[in-house]
Amino acid sequence: MIMLATQSLWATNFRMIAQAPLVIDPDVLQRFGYAGPRYTSYPTADRFVEAFGEESYRTWLEKRGVGGMSRPLSLYVHLPFCDTVCFYCACNKIVTKDRSRAAKYLRYLAREAELVSAHLEGDRRLCQLHFGGGTPTFLPPEQLRELFGILSTHFRLVPEGEYSIEIDPRSTAPGTLTMLAELGMNRVSIGVQDFDPEVQRAVNRIQSEAVTRAAIDEARAAGYRSVNLDLIYGLPRQNVDGFMRTLDTTIGIAPNRIALYSYAHLPHVFKPQRRIQEKDLPAPELKLQMLINAIRRLSEAGYVYIGMDHFARPDDELAVAQRQGRLHRNFQGYSTHAECDLVALGVTAIGNVGPTYSQNVRTLEEYYDRLDRGVMPVFRGVELSADDLLRRAIIQSLMCHGSVSIEAIELAYLIDFKAYFSREIESLQPFVDDGLVEIDGEWVAVTPRGRLLVRAICMVFDRYLQSRQRSATYSKVI
Repeated sequence: MIMLATQSLWATNFRMIAQAPLVIDPDVLQRFGYAGPRYTSYPTADRFVEAFGEESYRTWLEKRGVGGMSRPLSLYVHLPFCDTVCFYCACNKIVTKDRSRAAKYLRYLAREAELVSAHLEGDRRLCQLHFGGGTPTFLPPEQLRELFGILSTHFRLVPEGEYSIEIDPRSTAPGTLTMLAELGMNRVSIGVQDFDPEVQRAVNRIQSEAVTRAAIDEARAAGYRSVNLDLIYGLPRQNVDGFMRTLDTTIGIAPNRIALYSYAHLPHVFKPQRRIQEKDLPAPELKLQMLINAIRRLSEAGYVYIGMDHFARPDDELAVAQRQGRLHRNFQGYSTHAECDLVALGVTAIGNVGPTYSQNVRTLEEYYDRLDRGVMPVFRGVELSADDLLRRAIIQSLMCHGSVSIEAIELAYLIDFKAYFSREIESLQPFVDDGLVEIDGEWVAVTPRGRLLVRAICMVFDRYLQSRQRSATYSKVI
């Protein structure tokens, strides 16, 4: 009952915020656009500890059915292989031309699914399924069909579920998307980044507009209910005019959703980025102008700003969920399915079962070795404290709804909000002074002027960020 009341209060307030035009202030964006987490989880993955391992994970899988009730179930499968490296990429991937490696990987995915299933209590129906990577379509159609067979042995896909896959149209054979739709896939996310051939050459991703359109046409003909395109601004050799042409092409394609990511140049962390010449990157002021132009152009085209870097048509499920206060955020970004248990399969995959997060080992050698020994390949994670759960609720609410109901938090967590968060309220004062946040007796609300800086606002409630220096390995919020 408390959760329903909380959602209602959040929805009421967020509708007012969402209806107000987004205000873009370049000076404010530059001053507050420092590095910070993307908050697909809280605590963030860099806070996971190896003390949480296979035994802890097994315990929480077995607790799902306690009391005869369990949360809805979501499944993520990480398929790490790519046949070429994109220089900007920060994903967990394995670049190889050897297609036979996928067959071995599928055999071990089957072992992991069997081990997890042996301990997984509660409902096995999937409200969500997501194939990510890497490049899931590195696997040919027959292997993707085999993967569905593996998963269907342990989990149930239901007609009302959301089943999505990330694809690279360059490696997606004709007919693959049709076959996947027949198996149940209904959402597809297509990487584009930029349609400009010069930018594509600079990042080693040559992908013609015709190839992209062919994949989209097949997806639509096959009945996918959502087609999403991913773009990146701030790439080498991008300029303002060229990126506007990419936006115009994208709008002409009319995807249901658009993800507009900021390129984070961290060559000391991601080796492929060392092949990008820093002199080719747009200056910060030009990168900011690309973002400002993109927001204005997408808004003019009728897209709704969902939050962070996501836009959607007004009739898309994300936009509807936003208006109704049902929007959620997880490791795949914004979602319409709140409070799911997320089981993750595959190398490096991150899951969320009960009040825990867990992550699988990072290399294929470790992954295969653990499964050969009959051990689930979890190597680190975290069990959330009461304080973690409280702060996660606040950060989730800010990221999804742009506001926090003080009354709802106090009822749900039995605290005096302003006493518990006195230091945080004081730290929010610069945001209040600049008109980015409003605080009264009932709400902490991000204003239209502050919505692009919601990550920086959430950082105030992050107990683990002890200093600005500690956030240096994160990407900038703008």
